[in-house]
Amino acid sequence: MALVDDELLTIGAFAARARLSAKALRLYDRLGLLAPDHVDEASGYRYYRAAQVERARLVALLRQLDMPLARIAEVVEAEGPLAADRLSAYWTDVETRFAAQRTLAEYLRGRLSGRSSEMYGKFVVETVDVPERVVITETRHTLADELPAWIGGSLGRLEKAAEECGGVTAAPYVVYHAEVSMESDGPAESCVPVADEAAARAWAEAHGRPRETKVRTEAAQRLAYTRITKAQVAHPQIIAAFEAVEHWMAREGLEMAGPCREIYFADWDTAGPEDDVCDVAFPVR
Repeated sequence: MALVDDELLTIGAFAARARLSAKALRLYDRLGLLAPDHVDEASGYRYYRAAQVERARLVALLRQLDMPLARIAEVVEAEGPLAADRLSAYWTDVETRFAAQRTLAEYLRGRLSGRSSEMYGKFVVETVDVPERVVITETRHTLADELPAWIGGSLGRLEKAAEECGGVTAAPYVVYHAEVSMESDGPAESCVPVADEAAARAWAEAHGRPRETKVRTEAAQRLAYTRITKAQVAHPQIIAAFEAVEHWMAREGLEMAGPCREIYFADWDTAGPEDDVCDVAFPVR
């Protein structure tokens, strides 16, 4: 037992040094975040090394950020800059989620208080004329919870395909041919404008069937649109932007001339929660 006394700390002594409770240490062990260095087979007593104190304190602090256990494990297993990068990535996700929740709360507060017109007034709506263009598209029936992942994946695939079709000529966008919600699955259509129609049709013929990739020409049209932030893109917060444009169209005497769309003009991955990333638009006449 002398060897244990020299090199290891009892759970009580370790808890005191780490400024944690023995209960917390047992929990960390059970969750796989911090295991004792040695467990006595006869007594079941747990022993820790002094070198584990820093990890114990780090786990405790990360739990105060409400970080999921799997991500805590990723941080504490990493070293130096990589651990800091993983924490930064998590906190960016937290800030994005909080910004989205704040936007949703403002939307619901306006709706519940009957101040819809005041709420819509926060969105600046304008019109823009866009020329005829050739687009390579991918269509899918999807519910709202799967929509963000599909948009990112499909636009990424189409932009890569565009490299063989003369390049991308305008901001990519998503057209909603029917409502996408938790009850309705669209379909939605991701679109990337390309320069070379013949090359696009050849690419779609060769590679597009598994994902319903097609090529079509979209006529010149006028769009009524409002610009929104990354936080506002989340469902159902984005509904407020769509409704604001519809409210403005009715006030201006404009009719809807086609399905609504989201136009993504910014780099999504590098944008912050409050950065403008998307235009919510309706074709009008």
